[in-house]
Amino acid sequence: MRKHHLRKLTRDQQCQVRQAGCTWDTALLAHSRRGNIGMVKKTTDLCGVYACQSCHDKIDGRCNPDDRATDREILDAMCRTLEFVGKELEI
Repeated sequence: MRKHHLRKLTRDQQCQVRQAGCTWDTALLAHSRRGNIGMVKKTTDLCGVYACQSCHDKIDGRCNPDDRATDREILDAMCRTLEFVGKELEI
């Protein structure tokens, strides 16, 4: 599947990260910081999660270190996101 299809599915979806301070706004596709990545390389969109701007900042570390999303929280959000994607794509 080409990347833009997964990003299109993000439109009009709610945040799946659900961190404290979550705004439940229209989501962006936030990429996990795990796997085969470098300083400027993102993981595949398959490792992305639907996240509002506030939660996206917590995944990317643009917040107080104590407020960063944990690996467990990101994995939970990834599972919820993939469940939605599977339903949308009927897989």
